[in-house]
Amino acid sequence: MKLHSDDNQQYQTVTGYDASGVEINAERFNYSLLVMPETPPRPWDVTRFEDLTAQHFEQIALDAPDVVILGTGERQRFVHPRLITSLTDKRTGVESMDSQAACRTYNVLMGEGRKVTLALIIDAA
Repeated sequence: MKLHSDDNQQYQTVTGYDASGVEINAERFNYSLLVMPETPPRPWDVTRFEDLTAQHFEQIALDAPDVVILGTGERQRFVHPRLITSLTDKRTGVESMDSQAACRTYNVLMGEGRKVTLALIIDAA
């Protein structure tokens, strides 16, 4: 699905997505990544939802977001609470949703000026 373009490209905006990847500011990514409004997307070393560990979320916690939107692939899945304690201990919200909903939600929160991180799992299989 393609999304409408935004004139304000200084921020990292999801401009398209499908089952095999995502576009950030019209640049295609076919691997899992972390996206924040004011920094370039960076790879996230997660290849499958089942491989998530507490260390993956500790990496996100270092950025001190207000909220994390976790895109879990084609369907919504929930992580065990013990994996996200590095975030919840800092009162950082973590919302899990399918990746398409996560991309849309990230764009809305980013547009509102929120300090949001999109943690998107792109299944490498």
